[in-house]
Amino acid sequence: MTARIGVITFPGTLDDVDAARAVKYADAVAVPLWHADADLRGVDAVVVPGGFSYGDYLRCGAIARFSPVMTAVKKFANDGGLVMGVCNGFQILCESGLLPGALLRNRGLKFVCRDVTLEVQTTNSPFTQNASKGQPLRMPVAHGEGCYFADDATLDQLEAEDRVLFRYKDNPNGSLRDIAGVLNEGRNVLGMMPHPERAVEPLLLSSDGTGSSDGLVILQSVSAACAAIHA
Repeated sequence: MTARIGVITFPGTLDDVDAARAVKYADAVAVPLWHADADLRGVDAVVVPGGFSYGDYLRCGAIARFSPVMTAVKKFANDGGLVMGVCNGFQILCESGLLPGALLRNRGLKFVCRDVTLEVQTTNSPFTQNASKGQPLRMPVAHGEGCYFADDATLDQLEAEDRVLFRYKDNPNGSLRDIAGVLNEGRNVLGMMPHPERAVEPLLLSSDGTGSSDGLVILQSVSAACAAIHA
């Protein structure tokens, strides 16, 4: 059965169309979800994409967390549903309490938009089951508040529980311990700063003139995990 993956649009979301397109590249069906929706239309997984929800006027993700759709997403996640937040989506998941920590201004206090290389830290997740531990993944970042921060106790817990999913090999924002993506305790919610939906085909040129489809490793893992639920 083909997986149905919801893609949420908030006022100010930029990457919903890219995310929906990437879902299709992962052989799944993209289901559009609006921020005012009170239910998730029976999807198998949810993507909270990047952008500037509500302009991020108060604090990144602070207003979006109160949208009706996030009430549904929290229930879905607490029931074991797969949720992936990218960039602003990561910020929203942290603000919603679905993930620990916070995203702060980049250490250089400048917006960063370039390719980075991640390293897969664990394959014990539905988001990396098609990857290899230590595998490098190249994809772009585009953020001003991408510095992952948490207290030492939280960081130690994430490390001890194998919940750091990705680390930067070339940290662009000062994230503590080079963290680029983390999991919740149930391992069914992922937040990551880099954009896998912008790296799904080699024809999309990167800053060095080459392309990357490394983002498909993540999206195809999600699609396969969803399909396994119905097997």
